[in-house]
Amino acid sequence: MIAVPVAGDIPAGASPSPAPAEEDSPSYGSVVLGGTFDRLHDGHRRLLKASVDLARDRIVVGVCTGPMLAKKEYAELIEPVEKRIKAVEDYIKSIKPELIVQVEPIEDPYGPSIIDDRLDAIIVSKETINGGVAVNQKREEKKLPLLKVEVVDLLSGDTDGEKLSSSALRKLEAEQGHKQKATIANQEGV
Repeated sequence: MIAVPVAGDIPAGASPSPAPAEEDSPSYGSVVLGGTFDRLHDGHRRLLKASVDLARDRIVVGVCTGPMLAKKEYAELIEPVEKRIKAVEDYIKSIKPELIVQVEPIEDPYGPSIIDDRLDAIIVSKETINGGVAVNQKREEKKLPLLKVEVVDLLSGDTDGEKLSSSALRKLEAEQGHKQKATIANQEGV
């Protein structure tokens, strides 16, 4: 995990410093993160676990729904938002039961991150770091304290270094569904 200063502290072209050892990791009263969290997989669990480890008192999770899903691959196969919210809540509670867990649906890229003045840090992946920066821009416009941006490396989906993704899992499900239909059609035609 690496912490990224957000107030222009990184010179152009410089990369963030490596994460401190886990026992030296910073801790925040309240952290926020967001995502689709479809078919909770190891990449999600790693992001959530890192977020839980950074939170002392409260974790706020926005779960994408509505217009946020429109451009997702195989969007029609995304699990219902209630199922995804419950999976996130259950996983967080299994790690740190004493943590206050606030999980809610979000229909825009910001959700509660730009209105909650009690947040201290936003947890992002390398792929979503720009989202963390955008959140801080909105918070600055609203005269809210800026959030520390913490970046978590996600797990690979395979040995080729490809990121594990829900889209890949939905694609696999769609392909399996097509194969089953073809098999049934062939059996009925015999």
